[in-house]
Amino acid sequence: MITRGLDDLAVDLTAVINSVAGLFGEGAVRTVEGELDCDPAEPGHLVCWQYGVRLEQCTSGERRLAEAVLPMLESAGWQAHDRSTAMELIARFSRDGADFTVHVARTGTGVAIVGSTRCVVVG
Repeated sequence: MITRGLDDLAVDLTAVINSVAGLFGEGAVRTVEGELDCDPAEPGHLVCWQYGVRLEQCTSGERRLAEAVLPMLESAGWQAHDRSTAMELIARFSRDGADFTVHVARTGTGVAIVGSTRCVVVG
C-alpha cells in the first residue's frame, strides 16, 4: 500500500515511465513497483516510491531516445543528464525531486526504465 502523501508522486512517476516505455514500443514488463526505505538507520520513517519496466525487444532504441523521449520530457520540464557507458546509452531525468533513468543497450534490443520519487516523511 502506498504511504499517504506519496500516492500522488507514485501515480505521476508511474505514468511518466509508462509513457516513456510506450515510445519504445509495446510489451513493457514491470520489474519493480513499491515503497523503499530511504534511511536504513531508522526504517519506516522516510520512504520513496520506486517503479521500473523493461522491454526485451526494441529496435532503434538510441534513435527513439534522441528523437522522441528527450524532446517530450524536456518540454515537460524534466532535466536530462547523460550517464552513458560503453555498454549502454543511459539518460537520467530529474524533476521535482523525482528521478528515473532510461537504459538502452548499445548491442541488442533491450531497454530498461527505472526511477523513484523523492523521499517523504511517513506519518
